[in-house]
Amino acid sequence: MNLHIVVAPNAFKGSMDAVQAAEAMKRGILSVISQGDVTCVPVADGGDGLTEVMLAGLSGNRVEATVAGPRMDPLSAPFCMVPSQKLAVVEMAKASGLALLPKARHDPTRTTTYGTGELIRAAMDKGATRIIVGIGGSATCDGGIGMAAALGYRFLDETGTPVEPVGGCLGAIASIDRRNVDPRLNGLSVSVACDVTNPLTGDSGASAVYSPQKGATPEQVTRLDAGLANLARVIRRDLGVDIADMPGAGAAGGLGGGLHAFVGAELKPGIDLVIDVVRLKDAIAGADLVLTAEGRIDRQTRFNKAPAGVARTAKAAGVPCIAICGGIGEGIESLHDIGIDAVFSICSGPQTLAEAIKEADGLLARQTGQVVRTFLAGRSMRPAGQYS
Repeated sequence: MNLHIVVAPNAFKGSMDAVQAAEAMKRGILSVISQGDVTCVPVADGGDGLTEVMLAGLSGNRVEATVAGPRMDPLSAPFCMVPSQKLAVVEMAKASGLALLPKARHDPTRTTTYGTGELIRAAMDKGATRIIVGIGGSATCDGGIGMAAALGYRFLDETGTPVEPVGGCLGAIASIDRRNVDPRLNGLSVSVACDVTNPLTGDSGASAVYSPQKGATPEQVTRLDAGLANLARVIRRDLGVDIADMPGAGAAGGLGGGLHAFVGAELKPGIDLVIDVVRLKDAIAGADLVLTAEGRIDRQTRFNKAPAGVARTAKAAGVPCIAICGGIGEGIESLHDIGIDAVFSICSGPQTLAEAIKEADGLLARQTGQVVRTFLAGRSMRPAGQYS
């Protein structure tokens, strides 16, 4: 009887995507148990790396589309297409992400989600009637008006003149024109992979919490918050949809609320969506051990981060789950009750973040091997040679 291990890591930001992390962990396992049964199920929670995870998990087609970047510069962005299911997976970070801009161009009053809307349109062009949109890693705070503009919505000021679909123009919106909206939206089902529950505005809203990370000054934070509040009022009046206090509406600079208002999207915890799509429950059934991983694990991990979703799935199946990470933060004891039985860091001694990122692949493989050895030691009462 071979040991059956399921490997379900998230990406290590800046060093490995989830698929690469899974391969490194598999390599570490097979260095210890040469005949083990290792099932790799890379995961994501809606942030960077969702496209690669879904391409691997769904055996999808990688499609490239030329779209507008966060400052309207053209770029090539990929999405995952599964023709047999008429399903597409779109990652807004590929079109409207902060990582696409040099720091000098970070300014959420000037950035737009227009390219994300173009990705949705490109997916429909390929026949998609169901779309999953991951909305982590944004450079924007435009309430989703850029995305909507790419799909035919027009946002008008008090004189009836179209406003530019960027965050800094939210306060000028007086009405919404739907006459040229893409008719295919009527038959489209959209799910949003979202890992935060922030409302649209206020002290815990999109602008106050996240726009400083995207380059906003204190004055711009106030301006963007007021603009989002104005957008919510106009949406409620013209579309009959209230996103002002909707949990998750503030995700990705208000794109969460915008997707709900403009395309009827349903917001769901990203990791739950991914777990269902990649059939993690089926993979874990009958496993001896589940290993998950992420760049950092701390008390915030329990709030719908990828390792938490993996651990809860493992716990429900009665399978032990161990997490491996780059950095261990405070409060990991709170993770034990959700199914993370232990947490190990890949860092074996003092080193800089740059060194850890550069060596992450090898460090992860080595630590995974050590974790498996520890697990086997705990089961040493089994007959000798059972896992050889």
